[in-house]
Amino acid sequence: MANIRIVTDSNSGITQAEAEKLGISVIPMPFLIDGEEYFEDINLTQEQFYQHLRGNASVSTSQPSVASVTELWDALLQEEDCEIIHIPMSSGLSESCHTAQTLAKEYAGRVHVVDNQRISVTQKQSVFDAMKLIEMGKSAEEIVDYLTATAKDSSIYISLETLFYLKKGGRLTPAAALVGSILRIKPVLQIQGEKLDAYKKVLSTKQAKQEMIGALRHDLNTRFAQFRRNGEMTISVAHTDNFTEAENFRRELEATFPDIPVLYVDPLSLSVSCHIGPGALACTATRVLKA
Repeated sequence: MANIRIVTDSNSGITQAEAEKLGISVIPMPFLIDGEEYFEDINLTQEQFYQHLRGNASVSTSQPSVASVTELWDALLQEEDCEIIHIPMSSGLSESCHTAQTLAKEYAGRVHVVDNQRISVTQKQSVFDAMKLIEMGKSAEEIVDYLTATAKDSSIYISLETLFYLKKGGRLTPAAALVGSILRIKPVLQIQGEKLDAYKKVLSTKQAKQEMIGALRHDLNTRFAQFRRNGEMTISVAHTDNFTEAENFRRELEATFPDIPVLYVDPLSLSVSCHIGPGALACTATRVLKA
């Protein structure tokens, strides 16, 4: 079996403790909070992050430093005949992927950076697929080819509790936010590969869940139909400090799609949470590698 090591970032939702058990490496994403730098799951927990966010602190995301990436790669590559599969968050949501791809050019083909357009539970699944491919004896090039080919075999839909954080981050005009607040509009967003985009506008959490379930049903019956017939599709739930509602949503999805396993109920990536705020609820349909 080839000596292939997997590196991802904390946007995958894989904690440092989980990474150690899995035998992979997770680069913590940095955040600036009121001018001070923090690192996810190192000196910044989910609870602390939301305390800062709800306290109206100035919170912004950043990409990992060049040194944090290359020092990790250098340490791993000390192993004989080692190659690295690096799976960062989607290039459409951060420059960290492009930065890693540029850095990898200096490693004589031993570091392979995959832009497979994922984040949160979908990125996590890519890591597990890569691990399974290693167990199957696939080469680094074959793993990169699979993750690249399946990059867009996933959908994410996210309903927001408030427009406040989109406005605060400059992603929504104050006038639009004001109108939305008066009308109590709850936007549903989507991630289809690269960007975080608008999908629907609704007036309640119940309507938001109905829209997201409808979106999943459409995807599963159209572009994912063959994968569904092959037993390759899964559903997951993600949230921003909204676990009880996420568990309720999980049960609804299991009842609606009894033929498709609901794999994860995870906190949404803090890099996304920073821009959408607490109380959000998300669901995903993701193709997985079938053994």
